Amino acid sequence: MRRRPLGSPDRLLLGGVLLFFAAFLAYPLIFTLRNAFGLPGEPLSNPLTLVLTNPLLRQSLWNSLGIATVTVLLASAIALALALITTRLEFVGRGFFSAALLAPILLPPFVGAIGLQQVLARYGALNLFLIHRGWMDSANPIDWLGAGGVPGIVVLQVLHFYPVLFLTLTAALNQLDPSLYECASSLGASRWREFRTITLPLIRPGWMNGAIIVWIGAFTDLGTPLITGYSRVLPVQIFDSLNDLNTSSQGYALVATTLLVIALLFVATRRFAGTTVNSTPARGIRAIRRVSGPIRTGWIWAGFGVLLAAALAPHLAVLVVSLSQHWFFSVLPDAWTLANFREVTQHGLTASSVVNSLRYASVSSVVDFALGLGIAWLLCRRDFRFAGWMDAMAMLPLAIPGLVLAFGFFAGFEVNDRRHPWLDSWVDPRTNPTFLLIISYAIRRLPYMVRAAFAGFQQVNPALEEASTGLGAGPSRTFLRITLPLLGPHLIAGMILTFSFAMLEVSDSLILAQRDRFYPITKQIWQLTGRIDPGAPAVACALGVLGMALLAVSLFAAGRLLGRRSTSLFQA
Repeated sequence: MRRRPLGSPDRLLLGGVLLFFAAFLAYPLIFTLRNAFGLPGEPLSNPLTLVLTNPLLRQSLWNSLGIATVTVLLASAIALALALITTRLEFVGRGFFSAALLAPILLPPFVGAIGLQQVLARYGALNLFLIHRGWMDSANPIDWLGAGGVPGIVVLQVLHFYPVLFLTLTAALNQLDPSLYECASSLGASRWREFRTITLPLIRPGWMNGAIIVWIGAFTDLGTPLITGYSRVLPVQIFDSLNDLNTSSQGYALVATTLLVIALLFVATRRFAGTTVNSTPARGIRAIRRVSGPIRTGWIWAGFGVLLAAALAPHLAVLVVSLSQHWFFSVLPDAWTLANFREVTQHGLTASSVVNSLRYASVSSVVDFALGLGIAWLLCRRDFRFAGWMDAMAMLPLAIPGLVLAFGFFAGFEVNDRRHPWLDSWVDPRTNPTFLLIISYAIRRLPYMVRAAFAGFQQVNPALEEASTGLGAGPSRTFLRITLPLLGPHLIAGMILTFSFAMLEVSDSLILAQRDRFYPITKQIWQLTGRIDPGAPAVACALGVLGMALLAVSLFAAGRLLGRRSTSLFQA
């Protein structure tokens, strides 16, 4: 079915979508960039100069750049090795390991840091075990997380982000035409030369898509440095500047520098990726996996087992801490209990944080449903000039960090208007952040819904809609009776993903929720870790376990509904 021009209802829909993007995407960014060059009434200044001339800010910038770069390199090495093994070899347990390798994505790294500190601290469980065995000097234990916390941050980020690269690299490798390797082999090329001259150039665009997401995520990760107590990184400096927004342009300058770095990254990577030859195999041709022998399978199992043990260590540590009644200066907890989970449901603040997250995530998923369905409808079924721009705008939240958007929301919607107190109660984050939290969650996860709905429209046969129209059904009836039911699995999967990821959103929650009665789960976890009460970290881990279980169920359900198309949701 040829795409039709816009009608009157379509123009209203298009106008509403553009107004939403203008108010909640363009305005916060423009407001932030304007103030980055000086607050109103002040002389203009260069935000990059302000950052580079301040020793603390300059060091924070270099630290963030180094952490993000090392994270991408290590995660890429791990993901590429895993993707090559799972796509090139057939061995017992391949399906199980392919699914299990994605488990680390279930928990934000800042939650895992709570449990990992209990295990890898100077007098954590691991060192105490080695001391009891006589394999370590009790007066000089090893600092496994490293001085200053940077190695610990990198480890947590690598273990959390490598599944994103694994998904994109696996998808890229599965698209390669096996005849290319047959030709190279017939010409006498070695395996290394095939990998260097065929595989790497052709998977480069796919790797770039995943690497950009991972680099931005590591560069703007706020939660992990806060939990580990390392403040000399750009996100923490931005977080600490929230109280001085009316008197100093430093926070705005830091955000502008972050956007500049990300923009330069996109330009450089797109130029480096270049254009590639279409390497998709012909229909019916599938890559042949070599059958792995018993010895090689054993080595694969051993390697995958070590990686999974390391990747799941933060999750297991969080689970153990959540079940511990008292765990101090001992290898394992002295006593086990479920009281921490009861505390989550019975204590006022923790219980309200769960309710708040459920409310914020539910409403934001409904907003995403309406926006994503409308945008996908316009892109797939209507013909208008700037359709490409709208598609890019819908995907833009994948490129703009949540830290930047949350800062723009906090600064741009801080009203303090005594003449209209109702405005404060609706949009001022210091008074009531509910509205902004819902909108920020919705914008951050909107690309997932758009891609899910877009994939659904592509699978709906236009002939069915044409037949309905030919039999006299109006556009609304055709959409409600034909199109919408066929889109059902994709829309449900998109809502599940937006809901589950919103439940554990970190940057928006930490920045926008300023009053305890509005705290979502992630902000409450951070607050609990800073308390003197020795039982507070266990309750924080109990909250993390609940969130992890919810995300696991949600991703499983979404994967069942979307199938192989679920990998496209993580591509920029």
